[in-house]
Amino acid sequence: MSAKSLSVIVALAVTALAGCAGGQASQPRSGDTRFVPGDGRVELFGAGARQKAPAIEGATLDGGTAKLASGKVYVLNFWASWCAPCRAEAPVLKDIAAKTRAKGVEFVGVNFKDLQASAQAFDRTVQPGYPSIYDKTGKVLLAFQGTVPPAAIPSTLIIDDRGRIAARALGEVKYNDLLDAVTKVSDE
Repeated sequence: MSAKSLSVIVALAVTALAGCAGGQASQPRSGDTRFVPGDGRVELFGAGARQKAPAIEGATLDGGTAKLASGKVYVLNFWASWCAPCRAEAPVLKDIAAKTRAKGVEFVGVNFKDLQASAQAFDRTVQPGYPSIYDKTGKVLLAFQGTVPPAAIPSTLIIDDRGRIAARALGEVKYNDLLDAVTKVSDE
């Protein structure tokens, strides 16, 4: 294999794995299910502009079931064990989940397009303190079609206590941005 061919392969691999750079202008809107790069910024939606979140329920990596109930604020994080930004943001999510638990905020991970054994190993290593739905086929992700799609890995959605999508971040979340958004939504 020539050096040029190897360079092209490496460049393609880096591009495929990066997936988390870009601006809000490139973020998809309702009905758009393409995956796009994200910069991790949290986009808050005003109460009047929020769309109803779909019913979410699924088998978790630990053999249980997770289901979103009304009357609670949820943070859904779409992740995969093979995703470098997902691994980088895991401590942020774990810490904010622990800090906001007393306010009634519940975190739920959604493991996407991953091998179950790899996802379980990642979950055992990170020990996030909250369950993750195993969504290999993308059923949970596709349920958001027509609303505010989680269109990058990682993606994070905040669901308000009325079951509406209050915020979204595409890409690796920043600690203060996510904590501020979760606090705003839970204090409403």
